[in-house]
Amino acid sequence: MKEVPEVLFVCVHNAGRSQMAAGLLDHHAQGRVRVRSAGSAPADEINPAVITVMDEVGVDLSKEFPKPLTTEAVQAADVVITMGCGDACPIFPGKRYLDWELPDPSGRPVAEVRPIRDEIDTRVRELLAELAEAEL
Repeated sequence: MKEVPEVLFVCVHNAGRSQMAAGLLDHHAQGRVRVRSAGSAPADEINPAVITVMDEVGVDLSKEFPKPLTTEAVQAADVVITMGCGDACPIFPGKRYLDWELPDPSGRPVAEVRPIRDEIDTRVRELLAELAEAEL
């Protein structure tokens, strides 16, 4: 692993789950981890309910936008976390891959997106603890 580990979150549209995960990891890691997110079929914009629920926990996603998944992003990552993007993510030897099964927040009201955010937050904190432990 590099001096500063890099984590890539991937979902289909890069408009919900992967954006929440990237925002939360970046927030909690405070520069100790490089964070990227991407989508196998990026949407035009981030889900407004996602922006709202993230703002509630002090993470501003209003300037973020969906980004396409690239081979270069996967190659640069130490850990690749997929969230419902199927087989769209290229596989490279030596990378750590995790698949987080989470509901898609697309089309859901804010009240239904909050529990998804909270589950992602729990997983992100666990991942950060693992990454910090690996650095020792």
